[in-house]
Amino acid sequence: MSTKGIVKGIVSNLVTVQADGPVAENEICYILSGGTRLMAEVIKVNGDKASVQVFESTRGLKVGDQVEFEGKMLEISLGPGLLSSVYDGLQNNLATMESVFLKRGEYTDPLDREKLWDFTPLVKPGDKVSAADWLAQVKEGWLPHKIMVPFSFKGIFTVKSIKEAGQYKVDEVIAVLGNDAGEDVPVTMVQKWPVKLAVKAYREKPRPNRIMETGVRVIDSFNPIAEGGTGFIPGPFGCGKTVLQHAIAKQGDADVIVMAACGERANEVVEIFTEFPELIDPHTGRRLMERTTIICNTSNMPVAAREASVYTAMTICEYYRAMGLKCLLLADSTSRWAQALREMSNRMEELPGADAFPVDLSAIISNFYSRAGMVVLNNGQTGAVTFIGTVSPAGGNLKEPVTESTKKAARCFYALEQNRADQKRYPAVGPLESYSKYLDYPEIIEYLDKTVEPGWTGKVHTAKNLVRRGKEASEQINILGDDGVPMSYHINFWKSELIDFVILQQDAFDTIDALCPMERQRYMLDLVLEICKKDFEFEDFEKCREFFKNLINQLRQMNYSAWQSEQFYSYNDSVKKLIA
Repeated sequence: MSTKGIVKGIVSNLVTVQADGPVAENEICYILSGGTRLMAEVIKVNGDKASVQVFESTRGLKVGDQVEFEGKMLEISLGPGLLSSVYDGLQNNLATMESVFLKRGEYTDPLDREKLWDFTPLVKPGDKVSAADWLAQVKEGWLPHKIMVPFSFKGIFTVKSIKEAGQYKVDEVIAVLGNDAGEDVPVTMVQKWPVKLAVKAYREKPRPNRIMETGVRVIDSFNPIAEGGTGFIPGPFGCGKTVLQHAIAKQGDADVIVMAACGERANEVVEIFTEFPELIDPHTGRRLMERTTIICNTSNMPVAAREASVYTAMTICEYYRAMGLKCLLLADSTSRWAQALREMSNRMEELPGADAFPVDLSAIISNFYSRAGMVVLNNGQTGAVTFIGTVSPAGGNLKEPVTESTKKAARCFYALEQNRADQKRYPAVGPLESYSKYLDYPEIIEYLDKTVEPGWTGKVHTAKNLVRRGKEASEQINILGDDGVPMSYHINFWKSELIDFVILQQDAFDTIDALCPMERQRYMLDLVLEICKKDFEFEDFEKCREFFKNLINQLRQMNYSAWQSEQFYSYNDSVKKLIA
C-alpha cells in the first residue's frame, strides 16, 4: 500500500507533509490541489514529517491538501527520439505543449509513442546478456541508437526471443529475456532511470587519454580539455560565456550535444531555440540540432525544477555514452543551480556556509562532475561524457563559493576576463589565469606528441611564458612610460601581443576562423614561436610597434584564409619576407 500524507505547512515551494507511513529522501510525491497534481521531491525526513520541494508554483496550495507518495525517485524516459527535442527539467516535451506556457500540473510525454523506428537486432535467441548490453539498434537521424538491456536489471539473462528487422513503435516488446528464476522479462525500446543516480553501465572508467578538439585555439592549443574531461567557464556578465559555449557545441568533436539552460534569462534561452535549429554541423554538413537535446529551465521557472534540469541532462548523456558515443554536456549556468540549492537550504533553516550556500555545496558539485568521464563498456568499446559548465559569479568575483567549489572538481579552468572583453579580445579567456590539469597527464602528453607533434606541450609552455613576460613588460611600460624602459621590454611586449592577436583571439562568426583544426593550430603556433625566437633590433619603440603591427596584420589575414589555399600561402610568404 502506498504511503499517503497531508500538507501541514507551506513556505514558498517548500512544503511540510505529515506522512502515514515510511518515506525516503529523494522520493517523488504528488500534492492534490484544486484538481491538479503537483509533483514534488522529498529532500528531508524527520520522523513522520517530510520536507518536500515542489516543482511547480505553490499558489493556491493550502494546509490539509492530500499527498500521495510514489515510492520511487525522479525518473526520466530513455529511448529513441531524445535528440532534436526540447525539454524542461522534468523532461516535459516543450514542443507538444497545448499553449505557450506549460500549465501547472501539466506533464507531457517526452517521447513520440506513435513513430515507427527502423529496427535491427544485434543478438539472437540463446545469447547471454546483462544490464546495458546492446540488444538492437535503430537509426536516430544518422546515429546508431542502441536498444539496451535496462540499466536496472541485475544478473545474467538469456535472450528468449527478439523481433526481426522491421519497423516498430517504442512501446512494443522487442525482446523477451529469461532470468535465473525462470521468469520471462519483456523489454521495449524505452527504459526509465532516476536522474540523481549515476548510470554505471560500464566495465571500467580509466583516466582520459586523448583531447577533445573544439576548434577554439585558446582551448585546444593552450589549455586542452580531455575527451571525457571536465571544465568550467567563469566570468562576469557580458564576457562571452554563451558565445563560447555555442562555438564549442558547434565545433566540438562529439557525437551528441546536450545543452542545459539552467536558470538563464528567457531571452538567452530563446536565442538557443532560434539559433541551434539553423546551425550547420561543420563535421557532417547536416543541421546541428539533429544530434542535440536541449534541457531548458529559465530563471522564472521554479527553483526545484532548475536543480533537476542538470541531473536530467547528465542522465541523457550517460545513456548515450552507454551506446559507445562521445557526448558533450554544456550547462549554463551552474551558478543558478547552486542558487537554487541555497534557496532551498535557507528555507529549511539549515546551517549556512559561505555566502549562505549549503555547507555541502562543494561535495554536491564534486559528485555531479564525477559523473562525467570516459568509460570502457562491457563489449570493450568506449564512450565518453565531456562536461563544461559556466559559472556567473556576482561582480566577476572568482573567489566566491561556487567558483571555488567548482575549481576543486573540474580539471580545466577557463577564466573570462572583463578587461579582455572590454578590449574586444574574444574569446576573453585569460591565458595566464586559465589552466588545464590534463597537460600534466602522461597519457595526454603522449597523445599530443603522437597526433600533433613531438614536444608539443613544451611549446605550449614556451608560448605561455612569452605571454607572461609580455604582461610584466606592459606593466613596466605603463608605469615608466615608453622612453623609460629598455627596447627589450617593448620587444617582449609585442611578442606577447603577437601570440595574443594571432593565437588567442578568434572570430566565432567568421566562416573560416571560427573552426581551426589542430593541424592549422600547430602550424600557426610553430610559425609564431619561430618569429619570437629571433633577436630583433630597432632604433626606437615606434619602429618596433610599426613592424609588429604589420606582422600581426599579415598573420591575422592568414587566419581568415582557407587552410592551405593559395591566399594562405601568399600571406605566409609575406610574413617570411617581413621577418627576413
